[in-house]
Amino acid sequence: MQSSLGISITDKLIRYAKVNKNNDKFDVESYGIKFYSNLEETIAQIIAETNSKSIPISSEVLNENYYYFNIFNLTNKSYAEKAINTEFESFCVENHLNRAVYDGKYIYSKNLDNQDQSRIIYIYDNQTDIAERNSYFNGYRLDTLVPMPTTLPNLINAEKGKNSMIINIEDKTTVTTIVDQSIYNINVIEDGMKEIIDRINEKENSYSKSYEVCKNTTIYTMETDYSSAQGNEYLKYIVPTLFKITEEVRKLVDQYKRIDNIYITGMGSVINNIDLYFKEYFKDIKVEILKPYFLEDQGNVNIKDYIEVNSAIALAMQGLGRGIKSLNFLARDWKENLKTLLSSDISTLRANRKQSKGSTPKKKFTLNLNTDMSGKFDKIEMMILRNIISAIIILIIYSIASIILVNQINNKIDEATEVKNYTSKQITLANNDDSKILERTGDYKTYATNLENSASIMESRRSRRNQITTLLNKLVYNIPDEVTLTEINNTEKADGSSTVQHITIKAQSSRYEQLAYFKAKLKNANILDNIVSTEGQKEGDSIKITIEGDLRLY
Repeated sequence: MQSSLGISITDKLIRYAKVNKNNDKFDVESYGIKFYSNLEETIAQIIAETNSKSIPISSEVLNENYYYFNIFNLTNKSYAEKAINTEFESFCVENHLNRAVYDGKYIYSKNLDNQDQSRIIYIYDNQTDIAERNSYFNGYRLDTLVPMPTTLPNLINAEKGKNSMIINIEDKTTVTTIVDQSIYNINVIEDGMKEIIDRINEKENSYSKSYEVCKNTTIYTMETDYSSAQGNEYLKYIVPTLFKITEEVRKLVDQYKRIDNIYITGMGSVINNIDLYFKEYFKDIKVEILKPYFLEDQGNVNIKDYIEVNSAIALAMQGLGRGIKSLNFLARDWKENLKTLLSSDISTLRANRKQSKGSTPKKKFTLNLNTDMSGKFDKIEMMILRNIISAIIILIIYSIASIILVNQINNKIDEATEVKNYTSKQITLANNDDSKILERTGDYKTYATNLENSASIMESRRSRRNQITTLLNKLVYNIPDEVTLTEINNTEKADGSSTVQHITIKAQSSRYEQLAYFKAKLKNANILDNIVSTEGQKEGDSIKITIEGDLRLY
């Protein structure tokens, strides 16, 4: 049985899952989440608690980027690889990037618009970021480092001929599009849970409490009356962000002829009813919370317990051989494999001979060395001799590898010395420039003040946009079926020393009581202050009124 520990790291939060594999079946042995202040200590604690010091560990890369291009279908693999690398080098030149500092992997997929071409998703990350993530696991067996959006498809059994999207709502939101069992596109949406939790944290002053607030929050569907909802204090932070995410996803869905399934995962999936919220925007698509496929056959498992650590389970499955193996940014070379082989425990030797019927019981094998080299070797002596020769060969290979490694280290030391000298020169130049910088301090302070004022103005405008969005959402939830809104106007008016948003709503209906009901719901919903309305004016079969009020500040 194979085992792997998946560790998914976000800002202040670690999710982990230890997964076992027996033949082609997966099983989650242990899992959980931890909030951290010291990342290395928390990782060490997780490894100790899950007894995972000697098993492979999988995690995700830190700040990967995606570049898309097409190449003509080439039967020669080496030619195709050269074409891909050449294309990325040209991309680096055009965008003033230093190709030498990036490590890259890529995915092949069909080009839906041109059958003679292949679509390439080139994933690249700074080698410094890769080294930083690797350093968190110093002393442990980190074997796999992969992009999270390419790993989440491990949790589903994609059906041939069907297209799916996996929406991973983390600090940012990523959308992985799967076309006919292959990853076709990965999109990054800047909006995500970081914006929500940071806003909640301003009041709760605790990241863990803010996370629990999200877990205990139920987002209501359009048919729900918000005025009767309890505990919706933080919906004003959650709903606008989710609305922006759904709008961006809607644009992505429109790019394809058909999307059959939408799966929701990540930190955002802990918000209650989030799948129903998305379903209202994608009525013709099956929308569901992403659940590991191998848990569906286990009747005694509460799948909700595992959804929170989907990312860690997917990483562990990647470490156990599922997914696209070529996307590992931490591929082990032959020297590391040799080191693992030499560190294996071979201190215990037992005889495992087959016994014929009626033979004596098995006993522990005892090794009796005979230094007399005369005569023919028996089977045991031949086995020992082969092992000694194998050990000598391995020792020679290891010695040669060590010499090569020492030479490489010496070269690196020389390079480091050159860098150190260059850095010293640059420091001297920087000190010379320091006096010039001090002369401009006054100007920079002025610039900083102007930027702060601009930021304050932008924050005020952003807050007003969010208020309008909240108003429209609440209008949708409170408008009766027989009432039609014909016009909504937003004007500003002075109220003492402040400016308020004055809202004018024109509505019509065939029944007086429906308009009165609508006005009462507006008052109860706490949307507007100082609500007044005109008397109903009958025009033909319709009765029209005008409702005015000041937009309530939150």
